[in-house]
Amino acid sequence: MAVNTMPIPAGRALEVLWQGWQAQAAGYLTASWMLHGRPGIGKTEIVQTLATRAGAMLFDLRLTTIEPQDLRGLPYYDHATQKTVWYRPEDLPDDHARPAVLFLDELTAATPALQPTVYGLLQERRVGRHQLPPNCFIIAAGNAVEDGAIAYEMGTALSDRLIHLNIRTEAQDWLSHFAIPQGLNPAVITFIRTRPDLLETTEESIRRGQTIACTPRSWARVSQIMSAIPDRKLRDVMIAGTVGEGPAAELALIASDIAATVQVQDMLDTSDKERVELYPATMHGLTALTYGLVAVANAVTLPLVIPIMAEVRNLARLRPEPAFAAMPLGELCTYGFELLIDKALKSGWQQAFLTSPAYAAYAAERKAAGLS
Repeated sequence: MAVNTMPIPAGRALEVLWQGWQAQAAGYLTASWMLHGRPGIGKTEIVQTLATRAGAMLFDLRLTTIEPQDLRGLPYYDHATQKTVWYRPEDLPDDHARPAVLFLDELTAATPALQPTVYGLLQERRVGRHQLPPNCFIIAAGNAVEDGAIAYEMGTALSDRLIHLNIRTEAQDWLSHFAIPQGLNPAVITFIRTRPDLLETTEESIRRGQTIACTPRSWARVSQIMSAIPDRKLRDVMIAGTVGEGPAAELALIASDIAATVQVQDMLDTSDKERVELYPATMHGLTALTYGLVAVANAVTLPLVIPIMAEVRNLARLRPEPAFAAMPLGELCTYGFELLIDKALKSGWQQAFLTSPAYAAYAAERKAAGLS
């Protein structure tokens, strides 16, 4: 059956869950949540991020790997009371002092025999006589049959116990809420910004009968490969085996351009005059430089990063080459500062902007042009 609710990107889903968490903590709402989305779209990362933000223990149960008794517990015959006592499993939260997130992953792939036991957790927040503590937040997740995953149709008895979130990929959301904060390889970030259609290709791969599809999870793995494997030929084979031959070939071209021209650390170490010659003369290179500067920015390097970012807008004047004249340098500089300021505000580094002459000049130009 179709999930008849509005599709939202992963970043929005995280914010919805965070509001749900706060509402439950305040005693206004107690509910169980269901994340729908294709394999590799980032459902697990959403739950992990929520638990980290909330300071909660994460109990991650993969329902395809357990039997009903793994949730219900094992019976023990108490001869003194002549009753059967059930030992609850250790995988369920029971600490009333520390908050917890109970993640029931692969719910739609769980065997029908397990679902009645799961119903109690999702609706009554209990299994057998074990009651989950009030500070436990319950999230389930799963794929659909049409996603090419092993899945059962969700019945109404189960569906009615949940608040459903229908997650879809959105390149800018993935870049802003995952790739950049996680410090993924600048070549991967630049490639997805250039080819957002290749962030997630599961539906197309199923239609073509292809085994390998691009997903947010596979691009995160590509980033790891690029950082871990120095041999380009071996690296290209691994990347093709992760996202497919076509996307891997396109990425290789961009990665070569970036590797040859982007020198972030050299730009931080050199003088202002010499630095001008180090700016890449391609759009891919400058875009990767932007992400690279954001990645290396910290409390110590930020005062050095700000002038380099600000200088991007003036490259057509500083280096009067046809390539720079054709680029949207102002827009790229503004985009870079948006990312940089967002990182600085989250980390408490905003003082660097208040004391930077380069940023003051940039802000004054935008104000004079009526852009801020």
